[in-house]
Amino acid sequence: MPIVNMADMLKHAYHHSYAVGAFGVVNLDFVQGVLEAAENCRAPVILNLIESHFSYYDLELLMPAVTAAAQRAKVPVAICLDHGVSIASAVRGIRAGCNGVMVDTSLLPLDENLRLTREVADMAHACGVAVEGELGYVPGDEDEEGVKTQGGLVYTLASEAKAFVERTGVDFLAVSIGTVHGRMSGTPKLDYSRLAKINEAVGIPLAVHGGTGLSDDQCKKLIANGVAKINYYTALSEVAANAIKANVSPGQKSYKTIAHGVRGAIRTEVERCNRLWGCSGRAAEVLAQCRPWHEVEHIMLYNQPEGLSEEATATMLSRNKETLAAIPGVRRVLTGTAVNGEKRSCWLVRLASPEVAASFKGHPEQLKFASSLSQQGTADKVAMDFELGE
Repeated sequence: MPIVNMADMLKHAYHHSYAVGAFGVVNLDFVQGVLEAAENCRAPVILNLIESHFSYYDLELLMPAVTAAAQRAKVPVAICLDHGVSIASAVRGIRAGCNGVMVDTSLLPLDENLRLTREVADMAHACGVAVEGELGYVPGDEDEEGVKTQGGLVYTLASEAKAFVERTGVDFLAVSIGTVHGRMSGTPKLDYSRLAKINEAVGIPLAVHGGTGLSDDQCKKLIANGVAKINYYTALSEVAANAIKANVSPGQKSYKTIAHGVRGAIRTEVERCNRLWGCSGRAAEVLAQCRPWHEVEHIMLYNQPEGLSEEATATMLSRNKETLAAIPGVRRVLTGTAVNGEKRSCWLVRLASPEVAASFKGHPEQLKFASSLSQQGTADKVAMDFELGE
């Protein structure tokens, strides 16, 4: 099944009263364990790439594997950049292959949170990418390395949530109603009355960060009050660590032996979540209701100006390649020249979605690129957009 539009996926969950798990992944054991669980349960799923984890892995190296695994999965999958720190983070995530982004500006004053979230939404929506905003503040540890988020719990206000959604245009909203990142000592006390008021005020899918440690009953009440996305990582990290600990013995030197069972432990935990959150068995109907996510290849051919040296041609290609690569939603830019000696240059620009293709020609950086070629005497342009088949 294809990667699908994340907004469509969560709208389906919201309107049918279940929640999709957004599971944090840090390596192939996590990716494969999560997807195997989703396939076993016939459940839609979101693979979460959390920016605070990027010190552990290289996003640009892991993402091709994440994308390939998602594309060959037998259930609908979305890929989300989670807790980005800036609009540049969102651009990077989209360029890497994410079709959902969340930039966390929740610690900022409300007007700044509004402004920056709106900027992210405008940019991402032009790329066809879904956007999650956060209002209120969820404290705790964002990863197992003890990287603590700053500040204490700040609850989301229903009155502010309505204005926030209207003014930012986000597709879903992460709310603060008593959960924490990481694992809380004891059972979290959740404010369901507040959540119900927020849900009534905004009418869009709600997200809860800090799913680890919630009881079965708490999860069911969250879903009954509009939560359609539950972020979940800490418990996966814990079961993975426990699987490794069970394999460690004196003199053990094999990494494969020590890591054996990690994928299975993750699979078991994700299957439990899928059944509890009501998304098991939903894959077929979600696929029928969601737009597929696919890239577009934009191909341009130019006749080079007469008298341009090979060095000057190489400089022109390199400079203009950087110009195009800076456009949000441009995933890759390849350039080349004809092998038969003809003075022709070719540009292959991989765009994240058809929405990017629609806005690409009028983007200021693309107009700058076209102007540069015109000034250098390059002419006779041929340009076409392609959607590649399997």
